[in-house]
Amino acid sequence: MDFRFSDDQLSIQSIARDFAQKRIAPVAADFDKSGEFPLENIRQMGQLGLMGIEVPVEYGGAGMDSIAYVLAMIEIAAADCAHSTIMSVNNTLYCNGLLKFGSEEQKRKYVTPIASGEAIGAFALTEPQSGSDATAMRCRAVRQGDGSFVINGKKSWITSGPVAKYVLLFAMSDPDKHARGITAFMIDTARAGFHCGKTEPKLGIRASATCEIEFEDYHVPAEDVIGSEGHGFKIAMGVLDAGRIGIASQAVGLSRAAYQATLTYAHDRKAFGQSIGSFQMIQQKIADMKCKLDAAELLTLRAAWTKQQGGRFSTEAAVAKLSASEAAMWITHQAVQVHGGMGYSKEMPLERYFRDAKITEIYEGTSEIQRLVIARNETGLR
Repeated sequence: MDFRFSDDQLSIQSIARDFAQKRIAPVAADFDKSGEFPLENIRQMGQLGLMGIEVPVEYGGAGMDSIAYVLAMIEIAAADCAHSTIMSVNNTLYCNGLLKFGSEEQKRKYVTPIASGEAIGAFALTEPQSGSDATAMRCRAVRQGDGSFVINGKKSWITSGPVAKYVLLFAMSDPDKHARGITAFMIDTARAGFHCGKTEPKLGIRASATCEIEFEDYHVPAEDVIGSEGHGFKIAMGVLDAGRIGIASQAVGLSRAAYQATLTYAHDRKAFGQSIGSFQMIQQKIADMKCKLDAAELLTLRAAWTKQQGGRFSTEAAVAKLSASEAAMWITHQAVQVHGGMGYSKEMPLERYFRDAKITEIYEGTSEIQRLVIARNETGLR
């Protein structure tokens, strides 16, 4: 296997690292405390090509590949998970979905401003009563005589919802067909009938701005249907596979930050006349953290490589997401433990890493759902 990265991949990694350490890391704690959306940073990330890494240049993106995306995501997440969450949704859920299933006109109209950082995109699948069971959605799209649709209903936990210009929405257009009755739509939030609900007071990734959105007799013209009517569930599941690579990358970046902080603290903190890193119990933690971190990173890169080959990558994405998210939760837990009382203090970033890590086990498919995906793909049984 060739583990070398191309010059282009190393370039976007360097760009992301430089921006993350100079512009994001110094303000991450402040944004976490206030919950304010980091709009100016996101716009600058768009100008650097970070909001549409796999988007072709003609649509406003960087025109790079999945491995470049993983490398950049890791760097942003190592500075702040909230920024990387916004970046992940823009890249893998919103832009990726439209690039794969949108028409040429839809790509130019709805991808270009998002990939370039001029506007923010969102992805709306989850509802108050339907999380893992996406087919239980109640948001309804009723077809009109001219081919347009009228949408009514609610969506919840919409990342970037309060600030999004465009939303990739999934609604039930034919309830009798269940999964085959779901259709994908392009939503312009400036149109009448679209409303933002309360912003969620989250445990972590607080600056990413998550809210409910509501549709009240919202009119969607026929040209804003994504793909074909009834193909929405297939689109959503395909997009989530790519999204899981993004969350795995986020978890790797977060884990790396917690691990590096722990290494530094183990050297600097003295107890009983020596660095605590010389104690065997601390050394065991560091060794286990390193193993889990490296395994998560390699599995994530494997998933990205598999995606680039053009075939199915559902299992690889689920394995990466499950492994990396659970590693992040374990590594940040151990990092807080090694730091002792200081790890529990808001004066250091460890408690933020710990809070941010939990969501990686939940969104874009819980750990339980990842295990179902992996097992079903392996056994062929449902």
